[in-house]
Amino acid sequence: MKKGITLCILMCAVSVFLFAGSVKERKNVSPVTVTDMAGREVTVPAQVNRIASGYYISSSACIALGLEDKVVAVEAQASKRPLYALAAPQLIERSVLGTAKTFNLEACLAAEPDLVILPLRQKETADTLSQLGISSIVVNPENHEQILEMFELIGKVTGKNKEAQKLVKAYADRLKFAEKLTSKTDNRPVVYISGTGSFLRTAPHDMYQASLIRSAGGQNAADNISGSSWVNISYEQLLEMNPDIIVIPTNSNADGTPEYTADNLLGDLQLQDVTAVKNKAVYQMPIGFEAWDSPAPSGILGVFWLLKTIHPELYPESAFSVDVKAFYKEFYGFDAQI
Repeated sequence: MKKGITLCILMCAVSVFLFAGSVKERKNVSPVTVTDMAGREVTVPAQVNRIASGYYISSSACIALGLEDKVVAVEAQASKRPLYALAAPQLIERSVLGTAKTFNLEACLAAEPDLVILPLRQKETADTLSQLGISSIVVNPENHEQILEMFELIGKVTGKNKEAQKLVKAYADRLKFAEKLTSKTDNRPVVYISGTGSFLRTAPHDMYQASLIRSAGGQNAADNISGSSWVNISYEQLLEMNPDIIVIPTNSNADGTPEYTADNLLGDLQLQDVTAVKNKAVYQMPIGFEAWDSPAPSGILGVFWLLKTIHPELYPESAFSVDVKAFYKEFYGFDAQI
């Protein structure tokens, strides 16, 4: 009799356990509703298996979160991105969605995505997709806080919360490290970062690139200009800014050659009175894995590169090399050769 009672109790316990697991499972497969970075309320399917990313920044974030196998369509020029070849070569063969400026709606629909990720400038496209019954989120990473918000948003809608929190912590911890180092000095050189197509374009106060300079212990030369996109300036304005350091971001033509180099600036007769030119303090970011001045996960390496360039006494080249290798190994799974 006792054995029968014990068996009955055991079966009941198992049933309760299985029921609880079933409830939990059903809860986990419920659609997810979020507010994206354009303030849009979006409901995303519980299971996202096909992602279309119309923005290099979100594509890079998807790789870092382990979503590369679910990305079925990407932005244009994937074949020219060294990071894809190293970390997710399958993306090179995916459907092409155009650029962040000119999105190909037909190609997107043909890819049959569960989720589309777009930049802020494609908000209207995102609204159109939502009207067509396709979940789409808008991201807008223009500073450190917003890039962390982007990681969390993508993680939430794709079921990669754990991976997103790991990426958020890694980025935030490295940022705190840089800011702690620069707190040890009052030296804040004026740094001018040029645009990709012309050295008479620069990053105003609200651009991500400007935040990189500040975090690396410098003063952004164009901080008195408001805005969150590249602005054109004149020779006279550059002379007035008189930066101590000029940084040329990763910029290259289709064949991999730079659109302009440090030598172009050093040899420009109209810039000979600029402190950075006089002191030959004109530096070009490496052309290798990706653009470290972009608001992608590796943007934190942009802070580190600027830190070792602006304050080599605080953060030497050897430390930078170690940190680059560790970052790419942890989040992109390859051994970076520095």
